[in-house]
Amino acid sequence: MTSLNVRIGILGFALLAGLAAPATASATETSAATETSAAPPTVEEQRLDRAAPQEILRRSGFDSVAPEFARALAGARSYAQAERIVAREGSQLWRRAVDRAQGRGPAVGDLSRDDDRPLYWARLGMTREVRGWEPEFGLTAAERARLLDKLEQSSRGQNTIRYPHGKDMKRVLLTGFDPFTLDRDVRISNPSGATALALDGTVIETADGPARVETAVFPVRWQDFADGMVERALRPHLPQVDLVTTVSQGRVGRIDIERTNGAWRGGFADNENLSRTETVPVADPASQPQWTSTTLPYARIVAASTGRFPVYDNTSVTEIPAGGTGPVVRPGGPTPGSTARAGGGGDYLSNEIAYRVTLLRDRLGLHDRLPAGHVHTPVLQFGAGNTDPATGAVTDPEFVRNRLDIIAQVRAIVTVAVEAKDSGPEAADSSPGQEAGAAS
Repeated sequence: MTSLNVRIGILGFALLAGLAAPATASATETSAATETSAAPPTVEEQRLDRAAPQEILRRSGFDSVAPEFARALAGARSYAQAERIVAREGSQLWRRAVDRAQGRGPAVGDLSRDDDRPLYWARLGMTREVRGWEPEFGLTAAERARLLDKLEQSSRGQNTIRYPHGKDMKRVLLTGFDPFTLDRDVRISNPSGATALALDGTVIETADGPARVETAVFPVRWQDFADGMVERALRPHLPQVDLVTTVSQGRVGRIDIERTNGAWRGGFADNENLSRTETVPVADPASQPQWTSTTLPYARIVAASTGRFPVYDNTSVTEIPAGGTGPVVRPGGPTPGSTARAGGGGDYLSNEIAYRVTLLRDRLGLHDRLPAGHVHTPVLQFGAGNTDPATGAVTDPEFVRNRLDIIAQVRAIVTVAVEAKDSGPEAADSSPGQEAGAAS
């Protein structure tokens, strides 16, 4: 995710006042009063009708996903049956996307297998079907929300993280993101999501033995994070894994290992075109720190030869110093008592997922045992001559090459991090106030 520090005012929530049903109302009347009509498509879902998303779905064979899901959902005769259908179809979508990325099954369509976008757009087709569904047995707003939540979890790999038993294999947890800034260019792909699909369930051979990688993908939406999606999905697994790294798209032409994460949302619009400018909302805010730190072996990662993009140990943050009133950029990291305004990874959801995961690590008492932190990949760029969002093709050879190279380099970074876990304390790699980097 980009480190954009755009300041957009908080959008207030409207409070809806409801009237209580009369005490004499019958059970049938009460039930009918809670039933809701179909909900309109979200801003995110409305983008589905543009030409590029439709082409991406068609050229990957994923254009059949939403229609097949709609037919299955239409066959539900009860809410419980609908829940089972949603969970099953969501899991099948995730598995289909992973299989496609890893070369299993038929290569339907001519879109390269490493592409993360078919999963994203197919999921939105499914959520739009749930939002517009009006079953004969009725559906309350709460029931519809639960179906959507179940679909999000299952189609993102969030509830299928499984590791083999035994101590002979290391356990790695990696997360990616959906595409974002889609109103700027609806063709956009996110290499972190593509990496998650490419690595899910794979085994990496390291100098210290095999490491099993499990992955999940998260939405680019402020509200899902405020609702605790990250903690719900990852908390059960942190005590049992050997390494966790959150991954997102960052700056052009470079990879950053973010040293420090800040407790601040900077207001950049999400995929629903909503913004938040506030302290990152977490459970038990009274004990919430302004900063958390990586425990990834950043010095060894920066020093290793992992791929064609230069890798940096990014130590810079933006803070309001203790006793100060305005933001100050600190190249060497935060000063004591300061208030966060941007972590190394900025003030958007990439910084936030890194903050939430490392805060969870610390609250679980795992700081000294669990390497955890954030990797910012390069921005995934289209080839020369294909940069116009209005007239450009949805893919090109350089676009595919760049994505494959990023996936391979993140895999190599994970390998280095796993091998370094038992190699002793992290070596110093930069002077205070400096951003260390090495071509990889």
